[in-house]
Amino acid sequence: MATKKTSVKTAKGNVAKAKSTRARTKSTTMTLEEIVRQLESLGNAGVRAQNAKWGAGDNQFGVSRGDVRKLANKIKTNHELALSLWKTGNIDAQFLATLLLDGSLLSADAMERLVKSTSFAWVAEWLYSYVIKERADKETLRQKWMTSDAPWTARAGWQLTAGRVAKSPEGLDLVALLDRIEKEMGAAATEVQWTMNMCLAEIGIHFSKHRKRAIAIGEKLGIYRDYPCSKGCTSPFAPIWINEMVRRQSSTTC
Repeated sequence: MATKKTSVKTAKGNVAKAKSTRARTKSTTMTLEEIVRQLESLGNAGVRAQNAKWGAGDNQFGVSRGDVRKLANKIKTNHELALSLWKTGNIDAQFLATLLLDGSLLSADAMERLVKSTSFAWVAEWLYSYVIKERADKETLRQKWMTSDAPWTARAGWQLTAGRVAKSPEGLDLVALLDRIEKEMGAAATEVQWTMNMCLAEIGIHFSKHRKRAIAIGEKLGIYRDYPCSKGCTSPFAPIWINEMVRRQSSTTC
């Protein structure tokens, strides 16, 4: 059943409290309220339903990611406007905010507050991809967030760790990471399980000496074993994910 279209009341209530910020570019000048109205006009019932299926709340319009990107390209980077968009709590505004933020202007504490205030996993993915992983202090944040009790912060910590496993694993204690995953992932919050599982898979994919144990942990925990996958997509169930990526790597080197 399609999700009921959200009224702009919630978003506008926050907009009214926020400073009226303008995005000045060569071609576009828009107030925060104008942008929220534009996002509402771009809303789509199918996108709202899809977002809701994956855990989004009611504060959304259902704007396609492509339309969010087009709007961001018109506005360009505007840090203050991005912060105001984020504060609305509307997930479409937050998607847009991740593309307009200047991460270098965020203190570590401000970055953490943004992460903690996330409410939708896909927004968390964009925040990670476009802001968090580009920060110069991401290793300091990673180490801190890996001990956080806040689910969205811990999620980001494990995602940063998975990134390090794949690209710069020097200095990481992979055995200790596997120990934590085996002990903690089964009872972890669903937000955190996703990136813990990502870390598990990256260890198994990139380190043959740990592959057998990584697969065994995945089998033991069974997380995402029955995850629905579209045709052509790889299951996030760690044993399947690991074996498929290793198979692909082998086929490209033959």
